[in-house]
Amino acid sequence: MAHIHLEDGSFTLFWAAAWWVVALVLIGVALFLLRFRRTDNKKIILAAFVTAAAFAVFQVQIPGGVHLNLTPLIGILTGPVLGPLIVFIVNILSAAIGHGGWGLVGANVLVNFSEVLIAYATFRGMKRMTPDLFSQAGVATFAGLFVGNVMMIVLILVSGIQGVSQTQSQILAGLSLVAAVNMGAAIIEAFITGFIVAYIGKIRPDMLDR
Repeated sequence: MAHIHLEDGSFTLFWAAAWWVVALVLIGVALFLLRFRRTDNKKIILAAFVTAAAFAVFQVQIPGGVHLNLTPLIGILTGPVLGPLIVFIVNILSAAIGHGGWGLVGANVLVNFSEVLIAYATFRGMKRMTPDLFSQAGVATFAGLFVGNVMMIVLILVSGIQGVSQTQSQILAGLSLVAAVNMGAAIIEAFITGFIVAYIGKIRPDMLDR
């Protein structure tokens, strides 16, 4: 959903490298936790399937120039440790086929991971409020995508866009419009994710171990 669709060179080398470094530190922490945390084969296989599905969906645009990306579903099904590894792989593969610049992979990993993390936390927090899996997943998806859009705006405003003569307020206005369109699509993704999670809860509740 939230993704920085800018060409390489839009960020200065400093900021492109800075976000890459932060993303790699995040990946390093995830790998460290995986090393000392027992992760069964079923979870690894599930992560592989979710990665493939997210990459495929990521490339399909819906009317309005936006796309779904299943990052909240990644958080719900795989958690915050496998999550950053999955979004890193998806962003690398997407950059390899021209969906976004290589220099922006780091920033986009941070955007997508914020969606994974918030969706994961919200989904588990919603359990105390309602037993309905559809509601839990729907609210978690919308919350995750909202935070992802905020993160996208913050990273762009902090980094600045080279070659653009607009003021910060003008850039913010444009980004807010993009975020508004994204949040319209977020409603669609919230329903889709809600139905998927509710279905999984009926046939394979073990995949939603909390």
